[in-house]
Amino acid sequence: MKRILIVDDSALMRTVLSDIINSDSRFTVEDKAKDGIEALDILKKKSYDAVVLDINMPRMDGITLLKELNKNRIKAKIMMASTDTKEGAKVTLDCLELGALDFVHKPDRASDCRGENFTSQFINTLAAVCESKAPTSKAFSIDEIKASKKMVEIVSKHASKVTGNKIVAIASSTGGPRALQSVIPKLPKNLKTPVVLVQHMPEGFTASLAERLDSLSDIHVKEAAEGDVLQAGTVYIARGGKHMHVITSGGKHTIHYVDGPTREGVRPCANFMYESLMDSDFDEVCCAVLTGMGADGTEGIKNLKSRKKVHVIGQDQDSCTVYGMPKAVATAGLVDQVVKLDDIAQEIIMNVGVK
Repeated sequence: MKRILIVDDSALMRTVLSDIINSDSRFTVEDKAKDGIEALDILKKKSYDAVVLDINMPRMDGITLLKELNKNRIKAKIMMASTDTKEGAKVTLDCLELGALDFVHKPDRASDCRGENFTSQFINTLAAVCESKAPTSKAFSIDEIKASKKMVEIVSKHASKVTGNKIVAIASSTGGPRALQSVIPKLPKNLKTPVVLVQHMPEGFTASLAERLDSLSDIHVKEAAEGDVLQAGTVYIARGGKHMHVITSGGKHTIHYVDGPTREGVRPCANFMYESLMDSDFDEVCCAVLTGMGADGTEGIKNLKSRKKVHVIGQDQDSCTVYGMPKAVATAGLVDQVVKLDDIAQEIIMNVGVK
């Protein structure tokens, strides 16, 4: 049974989250803390299979606790409970950079947490965090990106001769926001293709993710808007809460969003993105499947391969936070390359080329 620590300043919320966790036989709430100071004291003495951490708390908030854990070299598998405001989304991304593995959007009212949708999402996310690898204490480094870009520049010189009308399509989930910082900022602005990307996130968070990646990258990154015409040298991130399709008409490829039920338990779902490319005018699709729980991407790529030339890059097990989605694609025999996270960008560049 997985042992859980809850950190939240609301006594009512601690009770509600405890009830949700204890209702699943896989988990038990072993301890609770009302703020970061209390949690830090507990985590110095005990370890848990996962920690559910609120962000906004008096005395010591969630992001400060993460910094203290890094400073004290205390490894903990953290799941954030976040708000969906724009500022809250930015703080959540800060937490993910500092080592939090995933997050859920916590409703403002504790009573709304008892609904089936939230309960299911909460338990699924908690299960993924428990199965994840404990993060390294090292925070994200801008200098590392600058150093890695030098290698990419060398790779790009050899990729100028690549021909063909191609597109890059990336899928990621648990651990993805941090993993994407090892991929997207390394892509050059003169990449010969557009990039479409599904990261499993709720509505309100993908815009902040796009802004964060854009600020770190030479290539342009944006949250894909309805009707966007795909352009080379731009990364289009699917909006949270909707399924993103690429529609082909009149020689143009445009973004179209579809409401509807979840698929593989997620929305947006990468399977829909991949399948929408079956009728596109692209000669080849370069698919990259990154860290994440579940099997999203496998069925979509399988269907896409029946109609298109596809090159599939899977993230290797050692560099994955959760070796779920890449494993599913590999097990299905769909992968052409298995590479570590740090090498995915250069393999994409070599496959699709630069202008």
